[in-house]
Amino acid sequence: MTKLRLAIVGAGPAGIYAADILLKAERKFDVSIDLFDQLPAPYGLVRYGVAPDHPRIKGIITALRDVLDRGDIRIFGNVRFGEDLALEDLQRHYHAVIFATGAIRDAALDIPGIDAEGSFGAADFVSWYDGHPDFPREWPLDASSVAVLGNGNVALDVARVLAKHAEDLLVTEIPANVQAGLEASRVTDVHVFGRRGPAQVKFTPLELRELGELRDVDMVVYDEDFDYDDASRAAIASNKQVMVIDRVLQSWRTRPSVNNAGGEASRRLHLHFYAKPVEIRKDEAGRVAAIVYERTRPDGQGGVVGTGELREIAVQQVYRAVGYFGSPLPGVPFDKRHGVIPNHEGQVLQKDSNERVPGVYATGWIKRGPVGLIGHTKSDAMETIRHLINDQGSWWTPEDPSDEAIPALLAERGVRWTDLDGWHRLDEHEQALGAAQERVRIKVVERDEMVRVSRGE
Repeated sequence: MTKLRLAIVGAGPAGIYAADILLKAERKFDVSIDLFDQLPAPYGLVRYGVAPDHPRIKGIITALRDVLDRGDIRIFGNVRFGEDLALEDLQRHYHAVIFATGAIRDAALDIPGIDAEGSFGAADFVSWYDGHPDFPREWPLDASSVAVLGNGNVALDVARVLAKHAEDLLVTEIPANVQAGLEASRVTDVHVFGRRGPAQVKFTPLELRELGELRDVDMVVYDEDFDYDDASRAAIASNKQVMVIDRVLQSWRTRPSVNNAGGEASRRLHLHFYAKPVEIRKDEAGRVAAIVYERTRPDGQGGVVGTGELREIAVQQVYRAVGYFGSPLPGVPFDKRHGVIPNHEGQVLQKDSNERVPGVYATGWIKRGPVGLIGHTKSDAMETIRHLINDQGSWWTPEDPSDEAIPALLAERGVRWTDLDGWHRLDEHEQALGAAQERVRIKVVERDEMVRVSRGE
């Protein structure tokens, strides 16, 4: 039976699903898979990119844990590709590699003033409140009025965390430093801006409903945004998800806070539709002072056009949530314009010639860009795995494909890697920290502490 030694770089859903699909589907090969991640803990953006108050994420983590706990996939955490391990190392010890490194950077938004002090990428804020070990432990929450730019799920996550009272997050696995930071927050008003109308938003009904359930937070919507055109009415009538979103928003129009009429809550979350950000105004010290947006209107085909009418709202912070963007990997082709590894259905291509790169594959957001949900990740992985299996003739010929080679190499280089048993130790440690405060879990943030606990040191 042919032996297949496969490396997968990235232990988030994309990498774990790819490993699982190959192990379940392949019968022609004796498959051995090593999963590498730069973080000491697995699960990628499920652990470090989703707001802690999303209970449905626990179900996804349970499914991923079940895959890893089978014991037929080796994990090497706290291993940085390009520093601790290079492409040449993988070629010496494996037949092929799949890159599943995702997208964790913020996409750019090119408007005047976006570089002001107090202007942030939403992904950085998400990494802070999710306790990512490579981000600062403190976050400046000294603004009373903040703007969130975007109409996707990440924008609503950021807006919800900013508006929510810190004590209401104690039921989650929120890290201690984040809890303390949010407790000291001065935020009273959160303004969310989307350039299109309510019938064209990118967030899901569940995300929207969660906003309306926040304690002591008024939802503020504006009547002028609900003068629908025919295209919007058709979208509401034909798409169940859009219909539910409209129903939720319409219900908020009956609340006393509509049009800023004056609710009784101590905090407010404003939804501005048909609002295209065009400038961030700065004060004399270069800090965010206001957001200027252009009022848009429907173009009759589901899009919008500018009206030329400019409006301004005083804010002291801005969070852009206009999408994620992939990062280049040493020695691997990269499309700087789209933030992905150039590929054909997961087969990596040379950037200039579009020729196949033998033995190198991609899956997940680094393959197709930061769009789609977990279901897309599974179908993505299936497509990549299908090509990998059929490409046996172009696999690498490793010098030493033995199971012992990689641990020996990492040990020689002084890499303090973590494994599956180590993740179990860290998992139990975080749960114990939570139990001491009658919480499910308290996430460990410091990388060195994560590694120390994982390695039993």
